[in-house]
Amino acid sequence: MPSTLVHVAIALLLAAGLLGEAFDRRSALVVVGVTVLPDLDVAVEPLLSGAHRSVGHTFLLPALVLVVLLWETRLRSASSLRERYGQRGVQVAFVAVGCLFGAAIVPDLVVGGVNAFYPLHDQFYTVDGRLFYSTDRGWIQTFVDLSPPAQTQDGPRTTANFDFRTVLDSEPTLGQDGGDGGNADSQQRVERLFPVAMTGFRAWLLPLSAFVTAVRLRQAD
Repeated sequence: MPSTLVHVAIALLLAAGLLGEAFDRRSALVVVGVTVLPDLDVAVEPLLSGAHRSVGHTFLLPALVLVVLLWETRLRSASSLRERYGQRGVQVAFVAVGCLFGAAIVPDLVVGGVNAFYPLHDQFYTVDGRLFYSTDRGWIQTFVDLSPPAQTQDGPRTTANFDFRTVLDSEPTLGQDGGDGGNADSQQRVERLFPVAMTGFRAWLLPLSAFVTAVRLRQAD
């Protein structure tokens, strides 16, 4: 799954491209803070099984924040946000909401899935597939599958029957080959995973985002 660092890297790239002259250390910190919020639902996991990628990864969260932001800045006779931080603050707020959806939730939607409409509808969804043109088969896409859903014994993934592994979970380590002379302790070792970059593409995002952010911050000084 994408690590929190990968989410932050995507958010900083979006902010650097969208904020223009409003991009500085303060706006970058706001965007980063908003982007990491969904992953904090891992703290609810001990109290509610399946909370990770449900409580903080529902589409209802950015939708609700966007509605409140639109009301506060467009419909109210006097916007508190605009009066205190000016148009710059309004711009940063809207970009932060965009990063909440596009950098924090969508990457998880396409890698493993999220409980997109929780708590109104408890089901994990994944958007994954391929889109290409073949000289033999024409256009091929597998993102939208119109065939009847396959019948499975467990049914759809919900918080009742599915949860993602988190940093709170201890599982048998894959680093042991069990060849330690039959030592039972070596076969019972467990580990917690703290993901940083689990694919080469995600690993490249980290230095790329760091470079772009550093250049833009230097230009802002």
